[in-house]
Amino acid sequence: MNREIVLKKTIENLDRLPDHKLQEVSDFAEFLLKRIDDQILTEGIQKLVADSEAFRFLEDEEDLYSEDDLKERFK
Repeated sequence: MNREIVLKKTIENLDRLPDHKLQEVSDFAEFLLKRIDDQILTEGIQKLVADSEAFRFLEDEEDLYSEDDLKERFK
């Protein structure tokens, strides 16, 4: 289904709902939009951190521990 058909069908269904159910649909739509905004923000922060030079010094640091330092291995 394309966007126009889905919108038309949704509006037709909304017209059939009682008023108290319309508020639930509105709240759910706001929830979905907030979740999308949060995801965009999180991805932006992750990209900013990944592109940052702040932790590049850790790449040159030698490893302090190896597998030989383990007391017990996971089986």
